[in-house]
Amino acid sequence: MITVVRNVPTRSAVKVARRCVPSPLLAVMTNNSDVLGQLRQEWRFTSHTSEARHSFREFRARHPEVRLEGLDDLGDVVDILEVRGGRNVVERADIVSALLLEAGDAQIHRALLQTMIPGIVSVCRQLKFGEGIVEDPSETVGVALAMASELMVDWAGESRQYAAPDLLSALRGRLRRWLLKEKAARAPISAADHRHGAAQEASPLLSRLQSLRGSPYERLARLTYARVFEGRSLREVADDDHSSPVALQKELQRFAVRFLV
Repeated sequence: MITVVRNVPTRSAVKVARRCVPSPLLAVMTNNSDVLGQLRQEWRFTSHTSEARHSFREFRARHPEVRLEGLDDLGDVVDILEVRGGRNVVERADIVSALLLEAGDAQIHRALLQTMIPGIVSVCRQLKFGEGIVEDPSETVGVALAMASELMVDWAGESRQYAAPDLLSALRGRLRRWLLKEKAARAPISAADHRHGAAQEASPLLSRLQSLRGSPYERLARLTYARVFEGRSLREVADDDHSSPVALQKELQRFAVRFLV
């Protein structure tokens, strides 16, 4: 999975998706021709499979408070979450919160991603799809989908009353930082100007990390600094920290979501 603080070049969007998204989504999320159309087509099939129906039945049994009687599968759940799906704003928010609680299930995760697509596209639109930085807008959408998927993995099992707004807010921060780093990496400027621009872009993050000196989170702040500002690989940082890369990546992700997003 992508680490929230990692600088990911646009040309590596396929790698981002491969690391962030469950394997059934790889084909549709790494093809820039029509990412959203392919996701919709794939969802029409997967939402009605026996696996989706099984996950739905378990989900409905664990969350009777969201009143899903009369529905048959996860496709129906996503349908009622649409603006004209027959549920009010509060009811839709409760269902999305329940989906995030159960997002450790691959089928539930996929349903949550599907219902969040309009919001994910809205975030991309707010950031002008990386205009002037990314040549193909659908590449920005693909990266945003991968980042959103990763957030859902990280937050699975958490109880969040405003799950959808929280996810989109965190996604906006991650995607904006990615675009800023892409802009710095691609800009044909002098080395001095590059360092100055990078320092300007990174200053809020650097200030946050510096503010954590002497706190219980100083170690993670130091490791985050090594990853972002020194460009060291996750394996190098993990070796110095005498921890496993996988465990350290999870720690850094939780740290980033809590303190940096």
